[in-house]
Parts: sequence; C-alpha cells; structure tokens
Amino acid sequence: MKMIYFGHSAFRIESGSAVILIDPFLTGNPHFEGDVADATQGATHVVLTHGHFDHVGDTVDIAKRTGASVVGTFELVQWLSKKGVEKIEPANTGGTVKFDDFSVTLTQAFHSSGSVEENGTVTYLGMPNGVVLHFAEGGSVYHMGDTDIFGDMAIIEELHHPKIGLVPVGDRLTMGAAVAALACRRYFNFETIIPLHYGTLPILDPNPDKFKDAMEDEANRILIPEVGKPFDI
Repeated sequence: MKMIYFGHSAFRIESGSAVILIDPFLTGNPHFEGDVADATQGATHVVLTHGHFDHVGDTVDIAKRTGASVVGTFELVQWLSKKGVEKIEPANTGGTVKFDDFSVTLTQAFHSSGSVEENGTVTYLGMPNGVVLHFAEGGSVYHMGDTDIFGDMAIIEELHHPKIGLVPVGDRLTMGAAVAALACRRYFNFETIIPLHYGTLPILDPNPDKFKDAMEDEANRILIPEVGKPFDI
C-alpha cells in the first residue's frame, strides 16, 4: 500500500487499482505544496469524514475532473451532488460500502459537520464520522476524522482491528495530544500511528511533539511522513 500525506487530514492511498483520497483539503492548505491536479491524478474514490471546509476541500473539482466516486454520510454527498458531483455513495454511521479493492465503514466521531454558505447561513451536513478502510490486498486504516476520545473506540478496535491509525492531535477543534495518546494506548493496537490535524490553522498546536511525548515508551509506533512524499506501509 502506498500513501501520501498532504498535511492537515488529507491523504492519498493507493491499493490495487484504487486511488483513494481522504479529506482532500489541498487548496488553501498551508502544508501542501504542488499542483492539485497532479496530486489527485487518477483518483477513483474520495472518502469524506465530514462537511467542514478543511475536509471537503477540493472534492467537487476533483470529482468533476477525475470521475471519482465520493463516499460520505447521506446529507453530505447529497449536498455535493447539487454542486455537480455525479458519482456519490451515500452511507451512514455503522454502514459499509464495498468496492473491488477495498471497503469503507463509517464510524462515529464526536465533532460537528456543516458548511457556511456565501450568505452566511450554515447548512447541516449530517453526522461527522471516522472511516475504517479494509483492503483486499491486506491491511486496514482507521482515519478518526475530527473527534474527541470516546469509549466506543474499544468497539471499533474489536470490530475492525485497524493496523494504521490516522489520529488528530492538534487540540481546540479535536482532542489534544495527551487525550489522543490516551485513546491510542487504551483502545487500539495500532502498528503505525500517523498524527494529523496540527499546524495548519493558527489555533492548532504547531507540531505533534506533545503527542510524541505523551506516547512515552510507545512513541516508536509513531510515523511522521514528509508532506507530499510517497511512502509504503
């Protein structure tokens, strides 16, 4: 499996014939350098955790250009369809959508989800989610989305046994470093943990250093990839 981290919560994952983008916030992402079209070339699927601008990101343009299917909670993908996204895969918390090379299950997350429209009104876009991806070639990834810790993370571990955890650590808009470390240590048996959602907005922690410290003797499980550089996992 090949992955690329684009900063904030955005990833590209290639497995089999699938090219999956998760929360592709590229335009306006201060950590992303390069061309959006190049970074998203060949995308077959876009998977969204929730409807905030820093997660939906470039989804509409990507879907129109590549023909990618967009997976997300029902209200969110219906809203995107009105913006010109032709291929949508609506789901909801606990549901699984199966494709040839992978499946995606929506889990709960403790956050919010909506879009501030041009006239200042807020459009409700369904529940926020985490996502678990299982791959036909082996391996599983849990992208927590934006969330606080919650006890039912133990059920996610029991059901899915994810090997790779993509974990928000930046505080203020998600759980902070110490709580994220508690979630990883108490509820999961991740082989690899990639911290995310830090340093891109002024109100977030600037780096994952506090998370590494909080992981103590388990900090060797943390991987901090270079933004925009492919890595195998």
